[in-house]
Amino acid sequence: MATGWARDGAVQDQIDASVAEAVEMARSRLPRGESLSHCEECAGEIPEARRRAIPGVRLCVSCQERHDRDQASQAGINRRASKDSQLR
Repeated sequence: MATGWARDGAVQDQIDASVAEAVEMARSRLPRGESLSHCEECAGEIPEARRRAIPGVRLCVSCQERHDRDQASQAGINRRASKDSQLR
């Protein structure tokens, strides 16, 4: 495939870097450490089943859903201006 001045494999390298960055970002958002028995935000009790299922959990389900919605509304910025990130 003709890519102008780019070396062979440059496009795939950019795609691989984008995927690796996304995986690292997702891993960085995973909770770590001891699970809390009560939510950090609303002080509501976090069920034992949730604490066992998600080690390091810090928020109850409703607060976590709100947090996830807030995060999703901030996503979507095309930092690299690359076509592979526009295809999501």
